[in-house]
Amino acid sequence: MKEKTNNFLKDKMAGRFLPFYLFTFLLILMSCARMGSPDGGWYDDDPPRILGCSPEDKATNVTSKKITIYFDEFIKLADATQNVIVSPPQLEMPEIKAQGKKIVVNLVDSLKPNTTYTVDFSDAISDNNEGNPLGNYTYTFSTGEQIDTFEVAGYVLSADKLEPIQGISVGLYDDFADSAFRTKPMLRISRTDERGYFVIKGVAPGEYRVYALQDADGDFKFSQKSEMIAFSHETHIPSCKPDIRQDTIWRDTLHIDNILRVPYTHFYPDDVVMLAFQEVQTTRNLLKIERQQPDRFTMFFTYGDSLLPVIRGLNFDSDSAFVVEPSIKRDTITYWLRDTTLINQDTLRMDLTYMMTDTLGLLVEHTDSALEVLAKTPYEKRMKQLKKDIEEWQKEQEKLKKNDEPYDSIYPVKPLEPKYNVSSSMDPHRSILIEMPTPLASLDTAAIHLYSKIDTLWYRSPFDFERKDSTLRYYELRADWQPGREYSLEVDSAAFIDIYGLVSKEFKQGIKVKSLDEYSTLVMQTSGVQDTAIVMQLLDKSENIVQQVKAEADGSAAFFYITPGVYYVRAFIDRNGNSRWDTGLYDDDLQPEDVYYYHRSIECKAKWDNTLQWNMTERKRYLQKPGELVKQKNSKNKKKQMNRNADRAKRLGMEYVKQNTIKVINNESKNSKK
Repeated sequence: MKEKTNNFLKDKMAGRFLPFYLFTFLLILMSCARMGSPDGGWYDDDPPRILGCSPEDKATNVTSKKITIYFDEFIKLADATQNVIVSPPQLEMPEIKAQGKKIVVNLVDSLKPNTTYTVDFSDAISDNNEGNPLGNYTYTFSTGEQIDTFEVAGYVLSADKLEPIQGISVGLYDDFADSAFRTKPMLRISRTDERGYFVIKGVAPGEYRVYALQDADGDFKFSQKSEMIAFSHETHIPSCKPDIRQDTIWRDTLHIDNILRVPYTHFYPDDVVMLAFQEVQTTRNLLKIERQQPDRFTMFFTYGDSLLPVIRGLNFDSDSAFVVEPSIKRDTITYWLRDTTLINQDTLRMDLTYMMTDTLGLLVEHTDSALEVLAKTPYEKRMKQLKKDIEEWQKEQEKLKKNDEPYDSIYPVKPLEPKYNVSSSMDPHRSILIEMPTPLASLDTAAIHLYSKIDTLWYRSPFDFERKDSTLRYYELRADWQPGREYSLEVDSAAFIDIYGLVSKEFKQGIKVKSLDEYSTLVMQTSGVQDTAIVMQLLDKSENIVQQVKAEADGSAAFFYITPGVYYVRAFIDRNGNSRWDTGLYDDDLQPEDVYYYHRSIECKAKWDNTLQWNMTERKRYLQKPGELVKQKNSKNKKKQMNRNADRAKRLGMEYVKQNTIKVINNESKNSKK
């Protein structure tokens, strides 16, 4: 009897404490769940469905220019002007609008006879509520007896960096005359997506050339030099054959539900590569003349010329009045005023004669008469500021004098301040660059000294000092820098004197050349191209050029003194031997210089020598550039989200557990009371 009583008490106590345990479990569970109450209903993850079209999709003998596409729900159309492509190209922009549960397309151009028309919506159609895209959808009809179904696909890349070009038009021509691209609109067109990928649909049997055009004026032909283009003499004959592809069915973003083998029609060619470029803008016009500083004025032209402008002064004597500083491309020319009287003159009036492009595209001599070049800051204002500066300086000197501190009685003359591009740590293959703020009147190389430290003693070290290339104000100091050695660069005062009489101060900088143990070496051994004029470039993660070298006759190129890090390699075929990449020219049938990328990154470590084999043509151009360097990213990858219904199912499962736990607690409470 006693044992039965004890068991009864245990059961009662367990019954009383069970709700407590369940309630504690519920609190823990709810703390892990999402804050807030669940929203109602499942998400709509289904794209809109097409119920029908008028005229029907793939209809023949069509005469109507109005197309209506009906859907099972309200839809929206994203930027029809940019995303929807009508082919053949329409010179008059078609009207394309979303209206409730339908899309209406009104073609303005006259319909061509016996022609297949395609309206490619890409992924611009989505439902109105959740934004679920319909996917790539193309509506097709024909004004003749049959539908043309061939396709031509490929990629458009920038010729200089193999970067995918988005939104450029790609079209076909069955006229193989070079003049067709300039005189006739494209037969059929498409537009590239974020990957630079294009598909031209509704192509009739035949042979075609492919062109790309960044159409500035909407005439679907190359009519302006500023338009980006790509062309090739290669012809393509569209074809197709049955094929099998694998489609992956995802349960959610992490789990594969099934992999299906789906038969489909494979259209060829599907890997046309077009390399797009802009021609050099050789049209020459005067853009503007600026006089930001009183001691100089600058002319800006759209293009350079070997002949410099001729100035005839109207209110000043222009003979020997200037020191002329043209840019490397000779499209920007700076005139330094020699005489201080001219510097103090607010307005310079002149006749300017220069070479300019006329309406026929020819360079002719042109004169602009009575031009006025005004100083940005008038002389009177400059003198007021100078007076103010002198007064403030005098006050400072008076304070020093009263405090019996050293002071100056003469207002100091501003010294010449060259910019020395040199640091305490230096690479063995570098040189020292010195930029002068103004043109020099004299230079004393005997006042420049370079010393090297051997053991504990300092010795003079030989060097070369000269003006850099064809510049006016840049000078270069080159020496045979020994790795691991210490140097001292010392410049005496008055080593440099400019055209205004300003004198440089003394300068001293200690330099430690890095040891070879701090560097890596990379050798690229190339194959796959017949050309030997290969220029190789070592790039950093931002695609900046770290080093550039010419490949040897056997195709090998070596990069020395590489700071440890991750790098990339790009090469181009230097046809004209000027060591820089050059663009193409359509009228001269000149393609841009070929560019290639090594397909992956290269890690360079200290004390390591890397030798890599590189077949430059083994990979298609659109597969060469490493993904880390591609600027035009595929936003579809960024927009991937986990399945919202799967997420909702998890949250509803948590809600189900919570509700059932509460029921258990309530039932146990009722039983305990009984």
